[in-house]
Amino acid sequence: MHAYIAAMPGWKRGVGHSLDALVERCVPGVRKAVRWNSPFYGVEGRGWFLSFHCFTKYVKVTFLNGASLRPVPPVASKHEVVRYFHICEGEEVDEELWGRWLEQASGLPGDELF
Repeated sequence: MHAYIAAMPGWKRGVGHSLDALVERCVPGVRKAVRWNSPFYGVEGRGWFLSFHCFTKYVKVTFLNGASLRPVPPVASKHEVVRYFHICEGEEVDEELWGRWLEQASGLPGDELF
């Protein structure tokens, strides 16, 4: 995971470090893996709940069961249960909101159980 984040280009590397640290603080015992060229976060016995991926103008954060979160993350997916949040250069993450999302997401059934 650390090698993936270290290889993220430019400002996106800072976003990767911030997201990774926030997940570690909010989800004790979080499991991590890089799959399909994206970092994934999960809870043993529940599966993966979050991933992110770099695009040219933003980092796309994927909440794998995001439609169940309150408030619902803003960007819809073609998959009914998945929701996204795009982080663009210079934007700050609302740690209070993200902490609530991460606590909720990590408690829900995830994708592909361990």
